[in-house]
Amino acid sequence: MGVRGEYSRPRERPPARPLFEEEFTAGAVGPGVAGFKDLRLAKDPGRARGVGQPSPAGRAGGSPREKCLLLLLLSLLLLPLGLPVLGAPPHLICDSRVLERYILEAREAENATLGCAEGCSFSENITVPDTKVNFYAWKRMEVQQQAVEVWQGLALLSEAILQGQALLANLSQPSEALQLHVDKAVSGLRSLTSLLRALGAQKGAVPLPNAASSAAPLRTFTVDTLCKLFRIYSNFLRGKLTLYTGEACRRGDR
Repeated sequence: MGVRGEYSRPRERPPARPLFEEEFTAGAVGPGVAGFKDLRLAKDPGRARGVGQPSPAGRAGGSPREKCLLLLLLSLLLLPLGLPVLGAPPHLICDSRVLERYILEAREAENATLGCAEGCSFSENITVPDTKVNFYAWKRMEVQQQAVEVWQGLALLSEAILQGQALLANLSQPSEALQLHVDKAVSGLRSLTSLLRALGAQKGAVPLPNAASSAAPLRTFTVDTLCKLFRIYSNFLRGKLTLYTGEACRRGDR
């Protein structure tokens, strides 16, 4: 029991430090909290960079799928110009989306000229390849024979489209819409020729010495309207070209 009248002096406390000067360390928050924080960062490394900041892999150029789509788009843009695309797959035509794009353009051109009467007739007949396919005979043909028929048909069809383009330009007042469809067909056939060359079709189209006599001549006939020309173009892409590229791509994957 203390003596009455005496009092104890209060202990002196060190001056308070500002709240934000204290360091966030394991000793300050305790080992349990610091361990939880380290475990959370290990599970989600993105927290260390901050919310909304892309990872280094994301900044490097996107996912592989995005790169593939960009490369495909770039190839389709440069092929009509005859320019090579670095890094493009050698068998780009094996991608079904590529051939479908040209088939769609051909169908659109055919549909646009179905009811065309003025400016759609040619002053002379144009020779085109026969697009009829005997599927039984086609399956029994060697891939080299298919390549010969497709390569020769594509060359004749390209000449026919160019001839139609020249005849259309000689008209007094050619339709701009028709000219656009013809120009797209010329560009599309040039691109398809490059794609088939990358697939090796021109090598297969060279007949062997012992097979020269057995090679059947290319069947042809003539057309006199732009609508019939575009119909041949569409049928050729959907028929012989699709059949040949499908078989050639399957053999290339083996």
